Amino acid sequence: MTTPGNSVEGQRGESSRAAEGTVFDIGYQHYDGPREGRNRARLSVFKDGLKVSLGLGRGPKSKILPWMFIGVLVLVALIMALVAGAGDRLVGDGTAEALDLPSHSDFYGIASIILFVFAAISAPELLCPDRRDGVINLYLARPLTGSDYIVARWFSFFTVMLLVVWLPQIILLTGLAMGDPKPSDYLTENWLDIPRFLGAGAAIAAYTTTLAMLTAGFTTRRAYASAFLVGLFVITTPFTTGLAAEIGGTTGQWISMFNLSNIPVHVNDVIFREASEVTAHAPAANFDNWILVSWFFAWTLVPAGILWSRYRRLSP
Repeated sequence: MTTPGNSVEGQRGESSRAAEGTVFDIGYQHYDGPREGRNRARLSVFKDGLKVSLGLGRGPKSKILPWMFIGVLVLVALIMALVAGAGDRLVGDGTAEALDLPSHSDFYGIASIILFVFAAISAPELLCPDRRDGVINLYLARPLTGSDYIVARWFSFFTVMLLVVWLPQIILLTGLAMGDPKPSDYLTENWLDIPRFLGAGAAIAAYTTTLAMLTAGFTTRRAYASAFLVGLFVITTPFTTGLAAEIGGTTGQWISMFNLSNIPVHVNDVIFREASEVTAHAPAANFDNWILVSWFFAWTLVPAGILWSRYRRLSP
């Protein structure tokens, strides 16, 4: 039978043996490098967004859709340049302008649906998987806020959209200049087209990025977001066009303003000071420029505010 004294001594012995444990150095070291904080985290989210949008660092299937759309847009620009260049060379200088062949001012109108479909398919890749798989909680566990996350994601896809809208225009400019008998003279006479298509492209990139990201922010399923946005762009075009033509007048003009694919193209028309082939017969084109530009900012800034408000309250 164990006495109380023996019990106490036994406990003291066990405590003494427990205190004699051995500490092994398995290689962990204290980090003495720079503490880069939130800016480094924001940059990481931004870079990751670029890779995800273009399918970089992922399997071949992830690269097919984004690069296919970029290839189609480049092909459209090449065809436009070849047609204009062939006309000038075979018929005479100025033939393309005399025949009113499509140029920089028309490109965004012609390619607008392709740009919107690209945004609708690619943008959900940046938001939906993070929310569905809970990865966003890991982001927010670092020195990141919901605002940091969504702003970095927005700018990453906006950068991709700038590449998508500017690259074909640069190729078109190169083709038109090289197709002219005197390339230097062509650039001298048409250099203003460069800031114009850069500005119009930035407007289209901001608009498509915002609407695509907003749609993706309300679902965890990429297919749902893509289908909804593509349907929205595709359906509003024939619906508003037919209804505006049927009603006519000022009411018809305002109905035409809800053609979502034409909203940034009207800004393109304002910048180039001429209507593109797509919007030339749209009733909304009869509005003053300030109305068209204000309508564009309303459809860009308000959705951006809703998107930011949805994400800024997130916490891990």
